[in-house]
Amino acid sequence: MSEIDLGMVNWARAQFILTVMYHWIFVPLTLGLSFLCAFFETIYVKSGKEEWKILTKFWMTLFGINFAIGVATGIIMEFQFGTNWSNYSWMVGDIFGAPLAIEGILAFFLEATFFAVMFFGWNRTSKGFHLFSTWMVAIGSNLSALWILVANAWMQRPVGMAFNPESARFEMQNFWEILFSPVAIAKFTHTTSSSFVVGSLFVITVSSYYLLKGRHVGMAKKSIIVASVFGLLASLFTAFTGDESAFANGTYQPMKLAAYEGLYEGSRGADIVALGVLTSGKRLGDGQKPFAFEVSLPKGLSILAKRELNGFVPGIKDLVYGNEAEGIEPAAAKIKRGKAAIADLAAIKAADKAGNMEAKAAALERFKVNQDYLGFGYLDSPEELVPPVASSYYSFHGMVYLGSFFILLLMLYLYFSYKENLEDKTWLLVLGFFSFFLALVASELGWVVAEVGRQPWAIQNLMPVKVATTNIAKSNVIATFSIFFLLFAVLLIAEVKIMLKQIKTGPEGV
Repeated sequence: MSEIDLGMVNWARAQFILTVMYHWIFVPLTLGLSFLCAFFETIYVKSGKEEWKILTKFWMTLFGINFAIGVATGIIMEFQFGTNWSNYSWMVGDIFGAPLAIEGILAFFLEATFFAVMFFGWNRTSKGFHLFSTWMVAIGSNLSALWILVANAWMQRPVGMAFNPESARFEMQNFWEILFSPVAIAKFTHTTSSSFVVGSLFVITVSSYYLLKGRHVGMAKKSIIVASVFGLLASLFTAFTGDESAFANGTYQPMKLAAYEGLYEGSRGADIVALGVLTSGKRLGDGQKPFAFEVSLPKGLSILAKRELNGFVPGIKDLVYGNEAEGIEPAAAKIKRGKAAIADLAAIKAADKAGNMEAKAAALERFKVNQDYLGFGYLDSPEELVPPVASSYYSFHGMVYLGSFFILLLMLYLYFSYKENLEDKTWLLVLGFFSFFLALVASELGWVVAEVGRQPWAIQNLMPVKVATTNIAKSNVIATFSIFFLLFAVLLIAEVKIMLKQIKTGPEGV
């Protein structure tokens, strides 16, 4: 294996993080607001009241602004697989490319076809067909998310494929196994439901602003009721799917679970930390306690990760150094087997080049014994398996705390809307005004947990991130990082200015 420029790897990581996290500002709002627009228009069609049409067109305009910026940033993100991550694209293109192609052919064209009708078809088509188009845009947006999340879930748990040592590529064997993987289902349902919360809280934020200013009061109240109902149901479902995601992590990515729970020593009947502060500078094997302060719930982590009161939950130490009593193999042994797999791959190639079919067949048989450990062969030490614990832990717990806050907030909005005195609750409206920004933070934290928690892997157990990059100069990546940073800053400023102008204008300006 040629020498890896870790500086280039880190800059490629930074560029992808920049693109993904910027893109994710727009995606959850698109997913959530698309369904809210469909709900608003459905009420308009059913009631025939013009005020609901005006309300729908207002939120639809804000959706359209956000949608346009989101598409642009998504295209940039996908191009990076070819520019900075060509080794990854070469080895898994047969699998990873399929969901992305389906997204482009099916979901994107479904959105594009009906998007024009949704925005320009008012008074040009029947009410029924226009409503159908709005629902198709909402469904198409979420279908786009499905295929992207299926591709991401495959990276977290690679299934439905086989490695071809002749071409050094992973090849798809079972598309349905990839699509219906438990990790893919958990990731799609959790991500979309949390996005519905983001969209709902955006409506809450803008409507709260109007109530605080005493403007568009009737429209704001109607919007709040629909958004609160949708948001509360989505919040509760998000909590359920989050539990399912944690169970999937405990089953397929135990190191990620151990990292975001701050679990260094595994145990049976493991407690879950409800509130805690990590010991600063804690490292594996340094003798320090993991937490400087903690409040734990007895056996909570075993229930979460194993669905058993006394199920064994492995900690970071177990996963790195092994635990013979629990049947956990030391990482050092996996690394040894991985290096043997890499050596056998080289032997297969050399024997094939020399025309020695007997030696090739022998090397192929040896490779099959260790192929599941291929990725470990690129690691330099067992400790390299440990992801950034503090980032994972605080991101996960921050996401959980905010999610719990949103449930309470939406319940209060519904209660005071029912009491018909919401506009008098200034303290609640102020909280609601900031809720969308907190929802964006929670959504971004979710991606930190998902992606930072699985380091060092690009493909779980099969390909470390440092092997997935393109062999280009670090200076090239720094240059494109700088260009993207400036471009994204300009786009964000433009997005915010256009949004604020439209919100200030209000529904009468659409």
